[in-house]
Amino acid sequence: MSYTLFDFLQLIGSLGIFIFGMKTMSDGLQKVAGGRLRKILTRMTATRLMGVFTGFIVTVLTQSSTATTVMVVSFVNAGLLTFLESTGIIMGANIGTTVTAWIVAVFGFKMSITPVAVALIGLFFPFLFSSRNKLKFTAESVIGFGVLFIGLEFLKASIPDIEKNPEIIVFLDQLTGFGLGSILIFIGIGALFTAVTQSSSATTALTLVMLFQGWMDFELAAAMMIGQNIGTTITANIAASIANIHAKRAAVFHLLFNVIGIIPILLMFPWIMQLIDSVMLTATGSSIMDLTEDPAVRGNATIGLSIFHTVFNLFNLVLLFAFVPVLVKYVEKMLPGRGETEDEFHLKFIKRGLMSTTALSIDQAHREIELYANRVRKMHDAMKELILGDPKNAGKYVKRLEESERNSDNMEIEIAEYLTAASEGSIAGQESKRVRNMLRMIGDIERIADLYYNMTKNYERAVEMDVTLNEESLGELKQMLEAVEEAFDSMIARIPDMNGDVDLTDSIKLELKINRMRDDLKTNHYERLQKGIYSPMAGIIYLDYLNRLEKIGDHILNVNEAISGKK
Repeated sequence: MSYTLFDFLQLIGSLGIFIFGMKTMSDGLQKVAGGRLRKILTRMTATRLMGVFTGFIVTVLTQSSTATTVMVVSFVNAGLLTFLESTGIIMGANIGTTVTAWIVAVFGFKMSITPVAVALIGLFFPFLFSSRNKLKFTAESVIGFGVLFIGLEFLKASIPDIEKNPEIIVFLDQLTGFGLGSILIFIGIGALFTAVTQSSSATTALTLVMLFQGWMDFELAAAMMIGQNIGTTITANIAASIANIHAKRAAVFHLLFNVIGIIPILLMFPWIMQLIDSVMLTATGSSIMDLTEDPAVRGNATIGLSIFHTVFNLFNLVLLFAFVPVLVKYVEKMLPGRGETEDEFHLKFIKRGLMSTTALSIDQAHREIELYANRVRKMHDAMKELILGDPKNAGKYVKRLEESERNSDNMEIEIAEYLTAASEGSIAGQESKRVRNMLRMIGDIERIADLYYNMTKNYERAVEMDVTLNEESLGELKQMLEAVEEAFDSMIARIPDMNGDVDLTDSIKLELKINRMRDDLKTNHYERLQKGIYSPMAGIIYLDYLNRLEKIGDHILNVNEAISGKK
């Protein structure tokens, strides 16, 4: 066999160039789209069918079903999409990913696009250094497109020649004599390769190249394409492994949907192969089941494989679309909720789709803000446990606080966008003032979440440096936490009365109490520092906690002022 280790490394390198080009193009397209992708995903899901269309469009725009499904999982985790809404997008992503096969088959095998790709890189390369982000990101996506086809050209050249390496045919023949078993083996190979590379595009390109070069027949290539549908679900499941129960359900649904869809395809596999062969025979005059050395015939086979990929995914969608509610219930039984915490940071009162009347929409946002404040209040409880509780449980609370802060950012954006949309056009002066105050409220509530997150990072720094606080300083922090807790609870109790006459006297007293306590505890801190009771680093950690808790008190007062409409 004339195929050496160096040749194999060239093959891996060529595949790496292709994946790099695909990733660069996908990242550039996502940057060009900016926040519009998030808006598309979170707004265009009024019905399951609309969700399918949305998933298709976003996947075509990003050229990555993995990017779409990972975004969906993260949005479900943040409560911006429900589990049920995510199912349509996931199904649409399956259809969208078939476009990649068509691009590679048409431009990579039926046309000589590499010289054009190189020219495009030369044309857009200077714009990578542009100060205008739109231009820079567009250049990034075009260059990624060019690199993708250069990688594909290298891939075609680095696949070993079968005539010079007949051992390859012998090896493949050993895997092809088992009928349905051989199909299952190649489905497994496709799934494994996609899972390892975390790129269904890479598997698609490699399968098309191997078919074009005569490594395998059409049926085995089709089996590998089926396998990449399973392998592509792995990335989303990895992303969901550290997410909440809703995100885990979305990822498992994706896996189940794709696996179940394989069963009817396998049952009808011989007839589907015959059907596609008949279509290609009618269209081109040559069979794709008996490949010749003619590049045109092999190019036709890559088109036939793209047809199969599209038909397979469309068939799954049509067959299983009506059974999605059943699958959803099954997944919910597989992954049952763990009580109240599973609903953390889910938008409850704001509904996507058509908005209500202006007044009712603002009322819905008001109720959502109340829920938002209660959820950030839970961060206070977690912080209290982190600082004062058993260090063995610290990891659980750190994870909870970090996740809550990320979700808080998303909730602020969603509520703010909803309020802005609700107040567009004609709006009464009183309602306009109310919207402004509500926007102030969510800004301060989000800042409170940020401060708890900063305190979490402070705790982690203390652990890394092996710094501990003595009993006296921990006791003082407990007093400060309880004072902030009292102010927080008082603020939440006032939120429903936003439209009424709110007296700020108690709120101001609680804020002054927090300020005085901070000043008194600072004095105690400096005395301990002078006496050498704890290290300067421990003092810095303690002071950071103290100052951030006092700032939380400030933001609580700001929310109270917004509730009252006073400054």
